Amino acid sequence: MDDGRTRHYASLQEAVAAVFGNGARIVQAERVFGGDINQAYRLTLADGRRVFLKANRKENAPFFAAEAAGLAAIAGTGEIGTPQVFGSGEDCGELGGAFLMMEFLEKKKPGAGFWEAFGRQLARMHQAGTEGLAPGGKFGFLEDNFIGAGRQVNTPHGSWVSFFRDCRLRPQLRQAARYLGSRERQGAERLLERLDDILEEPVRPSLLHGDLWSGNFLAGADGRAWLIDPAAYVGHAEADLAMTELFGGFPQRFYDAYREEFPVREGYPRRREVYNLYHLLNHLNLFGSAYLAAVKGIIQEFAP
Repeated sequence: MDDGRTRHYASLQEAVAAVFGNGARIVQAERVFGGDINQAYRLTLADGRRVFLKANRKENAPFFAAEAAGLAAIAGTGEIGTPQVFGSGEDCGELGGAFLMMEFLEKKKPGAGFWEAFGRQLARMHQAGTEGLAPGGKFGFLEDNFIGAGRQVNTPHGSWVSFFRDCRLRPQLRQAARYLGSRERQGAERLLERLDDILEEPVRPSLLHGDLWSGNFLAGADGRAWLIDPAAYVGHAEADLAMTELFGGFPQRFYDAYREEFPVREGYPRRREVYNLYHLLNHLNLFGSAYLAAVKGIIQEFAP
């Protein structure tokens, strides 16, 4: 399976020429919405073709390497769309330092049948093989990556529960200690100790998007779902499903179609809260105390 290594170029113009031909050149660069971390541009070439570009400071080039690896892993399943990655580099001139150049996706509103198809596609992605993606274990990833602007630890483990304890909850709780009182810190330790009784090992490891909320997919011009901005790793499919429900959720027909393709085991709603504790802790560590009450509530629920 492709390990996600993408072609690296000395400059943006070199990348454009290598991918689109020696005569290709950029005639327009327009800022577009691209999230909170990177600057994003729609580039128009002289022949009218459009390209999507992310730019950031040179020291943040690892963000783009991690994104390319995640997109390659998802694309490798053959089950759901991802933008093609054309290349990366560390000199995009006036637009910034490091860059990631990708296919530009035209967006449209989800049409009839979109959500049902999306649910089935995600379920099939979760059932795809994960060989070679977590060397030395069943769960984890090729290397550490990022969840938003936060580093995400992906050290391979043979057990899903131990992976989620050691690589997901424990690092975030360690960072969040400054927000938590002694009662919450003690409760968090009890939660970690009881995790084997709360979570369960999956029937099979699944490749996860890792940060699957409404801002990280789009309906393409072809009417299909396309995944963007992954924080990919191999884990329990329920963790991806839980994230879709954290900030408002998707339409019920998405979940019904998903479950028809890949049934969810009994007890999922309770496990969902623990999976989403990871994302709430990450938001607490990145954005501050607005997420503290939700974090405390879950810790108290499972470790009163």
